[in-house]
Amino acid sequence: MHIRELTIEEYERFVENHPLRNHYQTTNYALLMAENGFDYEFIGSVDEYNKVYAASLILIKKLTLGYKYGYAPKGFIIDYFNKDLLKEFTDHLVLYYQRKRVVFIKINPEIAIAEINTKTSKKIYNQNIEIKNNLIDLGYVKLKDNLYFESMVPRYNGIVNLKKFNIKDLNKNTRNKIKRGIEKGLKIEIADRGGIDILYDFIKRKRNKDSMYYKDYYNIFFKANNVDLFLVSIDTKEYLINAKNSYEKELNDNEELANILMHKKTEKDLNKKMNSDKKLLSYKNDVINAKNTTSISSKIYIAGALVVKYKNRINIVISGYDKKYKKFNPNYFLHYEILKYYQKYYDFADLNGMTGDFTKENPYKGLNEFKLGFKPNVYEFIGEYDLVIKHNIYKSMLKSGKLAKIFNKTDIKKK
Repeated sequence: MHIRELTIEEYERFVENHPLRNHYQTTNYALLMAENGFDYEFIGSVDEYNKVYAASLILIKKLTLGYKYGYAPKGFIIDYFNKDLLKEFTDHLVLYYQRKRVVFIKINPEIAIAEINTKTSKKIYNQNIEIKNNLIDLGYVKLKDNLYFESMVPRYNGIVNLKKFNIKDLNKNTRNKIKRGIEKGLKIEIADRGGIDILYDFIKRKRNKDSMYYKDYYNIFFKANNVDLFLVSIDTKEYLINAKNSYEKELNDNEELANILMHKKTEKDLNKKMNSDKKLLSYKNDVINAKNTTSISSKIYIAGALVVKYKNRINIVISGYDKKYKKFNPNYFLHYEILKYYQKYYDFADLNGMTGDFTKENPYKGLNEFKLGFKPNVYEFIGEYDLVIKHNIYKSMLKSGKLAKIFNKTDIKKK
């Protein structure tokens, strides 16, 4: 076998049926990254009959002094258990990119090595963990197992089985917040490209990306019908109606409890009355807030998300909400509606990133708890590796801290 650049048709035909296929290893993603400063190639290992055995999108970017690095997003499309194939593909990659002044190729294969028991934080490892040794034996440099979001892509992900998704199975806190969002008149819609500017207001502080990045994301994947943009708004008239109804109902309940306490005072009834007083005050504030909101506009956008569809799953690429309306629980409502919308047509939903720290001290505890509320299966992935091609230059850049400056990051803000 030998290695060569594949045509788009050859590449797509091979990736189409491979178990490791993902939207990061598509021609659409290559086009997106080309708009963001990367060159790209579709590289494949082929035999004398041009049958493809392994392939990868390799993104290329300049480093310094004419050198470059490569990046295979979510790893190569290859059978990582086939040591001979992996070795041959690796050797060919090194030879191929040595003459192109590429210092190293970074990979982060989409290979789950463990499932996390979120109650005990215990990891249940599977046979995929053997692949770590295969890569190290072939000279790949294992990078630090980041606990949070310091790496190129999250190392821990929550995956929801859409075919089993049911609001009744969610924890009480999540169900209540979804219900409150509905009661407050929240509505969801699928928007066109013009909605990116609305979404960007909610996400601009989460990642170091400008609005054009998300517009490019939408435009490129929209051509293949592989993207949806969701926006959540407050229907202010419905919010006012619901707030008044809730207040009036609670007022009646409160008066009945007051009447009961006039004739007999039990601790149980007294507690009910005190809880009712709290609810009544809350509903009264809702009525006041609803009237003020209605005076502003009949529709106020408060949350949004960009979702990529690929094969049998969806990926929530980015989502955000207006913190001024946090009490409306827009993020809970948004994610619930997205999962419900897709469950007829797709099998899995990637909630896109959690941390591996399930302790109370986790600075991202709120983000974890939010996503865990939707009952995902949580997986630890294999992590990041560098295939070093020019060892002396790589060591020099590593020692000087240049690589850390380029790649170490925290891309997701705490909830």
